[in-house]
Amino acid sequence: MAAAVYKVDGMTCGGCAAGVTRALLALNGQAKVNADFKQGTVTVDGLTAEQVRQGVDNAGFDFIGPVA
Repeated sequence: MAAAVYKVDGMTCGGCAAGVTRALLALNGQAKVNADFKQGTVTVDGLTAEQVRQGVDNAGFDFIGPVA
């Protein structure tokens, strides 16, 4: 599975990004996750788009969708 970048709304600090990262890693501890609150994105390798949506929702943020 190749890395994909998704837009996430509501991340305003490093703590927010860490929360998104933890939620996504809880779904698959082997995934590679890089949440960037400044860009409002999360780059993920090892999870499907639906899993990313679920993890972002679980963390309390809004999953917008893939970055073109």
